[in-house]
Amino acid sequence: MKPLCFILMPFGKKKDQTALEIDFDKIYEDFIKPSIEDAGLEPIRADEEQIGGIIHKPMYERLMLCEYAVADLSILNANVFYELGIRHAIRPHSTITLFENKSSLPFDISFLRSIPYDRNLSKLEELKSKLTNALLKVKKEKDVDSPLFQLVDGVKPSNIEHIKTDIFREQVEYNQTLKKKLENIRTSKSLDELITFENELDFEVVELGVIIDLFLSYRALESFENMVSFVDKIPKPLRQSIMIQEQLGFALNRVGRKDDAIKVLESIINEYGKSSETNGILGRVYKDKYTDALKEGNTIMAEGYLKKAIDTYLDGFEADFRDAYPGINAVTLMEIADDERKNEILPVVEFAVKQKMKTNKDYWDWATLLELAILETNKEKANQLLFNVLDNIRESFEPKTTVNNLNIIIESRKVKGVDTSWILDIVKNIQKEY
Repeated sequence: MKPLCFILMPFGKKKDQTALEIDFDKIYEDFIKPSIEDAGLEPIRADEEQIGGIIHKPMYERLMLCEYAVADLSILNANVFYELGIRHAIRPHSTITLFENKSSLPFDISFLRSIPYDRNLSKLEELKSKLTNALLKVKKEKDVDSPLFQLVDGVKPSNIEHIKTDIFREQVEYNQTLKKKLENIRTSKSLDELITFENELDFEVVELGVIIDLFLSYRALESFENMVSFVDKIPKPLRQSIMIQEQLGFALNRVGRKDDAIKVLESIINEYGKSSETNGILGRVYKDKYTDALKEGNTIMAEGYLKKAIDTYLDGFEADFRDAYPGINAVTLMEIADDERKNEILPVVEFAVKQKMKTNKDYWDWATLLELAILETNKEKANQLLFNVLDNIRESFEPKTTVNNLNIIIESRKVKGVDTSWILDIVKNIQKEY
């Protein structure tokens, strides 16, 4: 999966301020596109995102979602400058500017470190090398290139690289009619209606919020096969975003394509680094491979996958201690493995979830506290927490995940001769909800 690079530039043949013609399609095909590809990126040209000459909302959304951008400022094209302004407002780095060397740049942007080129593309290989190297430098160093973030202290970029899936619907604004329709379909749990909704969508113009809500609605109905197949219909900049790729990995695991899930999730980590969300999902894949190996009686593979699951979850928790999800999973598996680190990490996980709950509480917070109480063999506390767990279920896969974890604890303690009847009672109460 190559990162996407959005190209902001005029298209076709246009005249400059001196009435001389520049062939921007040739500039793109011979110079800009191959330079971007040589940097290991996939180019998407801005004019390919226009319908009937109208710059529409999805184009702007995709402009902001692409990790890298190249803007050709020649002939002072109004659309290009407007789009560059949006880009600089949302992304502190990863935007390269260039211009035809006879163009006169406005004072406001003349200080940008732009790459000049001549319209005849003489010394083409040298030009391509300059642009490719500039993109490789941006990929590696991520220096701030937006005047807004360079010159105004205290401005913080929007969190668009990694949108938390469970709060996306509450944060994004989009077509309220379609949003309500999807909400009703989820309530009725009608897969047929959801598929009909998908078939009626015009993916060329629909807002990205609708696409993501539909994608997550398949998850809510536990239609993981539909999640996997739907990904190919999602516009490429959004499809290659971290959130969509994470959820693709999640769905692939649920349909039994664990190796494919690992490939997708490891690709994210290799490109963007470890995170609580990605590692949390990848840890679940290894945990499932551990339980599969146990069922098959393959002790050696089971022990190997158990260790990989613990290490993966722990990496995720260490990447962001504010997210207790990978932490609680690491601690649970540590109990099975008799890992001495459990007693050291358990209070850190509890502190993390309680701090998070001061501002916002959701299902995973209560489920984490419940699991911690069970790990501590605190029956009274666990039973007190059970109501809040049941009262905050949003999607059916959530309690199923909790039951899966509790069953792992039960099986581990049975082997050690520890009473688990009270944990079984909690599991039965949770199972009634799905």
